[in-house]
Amino acid sequence: MKRRKRSFEELVTENKRELLKDAKLMEKIEDRLEKRHLQKAE
Repeated sequence: MKRRKRSFEELVTENKRELLKDAKLMEKIEDRLEKRHLQKAE
């Protein structure tokens, strides 16, 4: 039981790390898209 619980917690922390990475990537992509739209608008 304990081993299973620990591995589950590890999975959760791993997922959180992946989500944070994805969030940062999405921010970068959104910034690029916004810059492109601004350039087209000018």
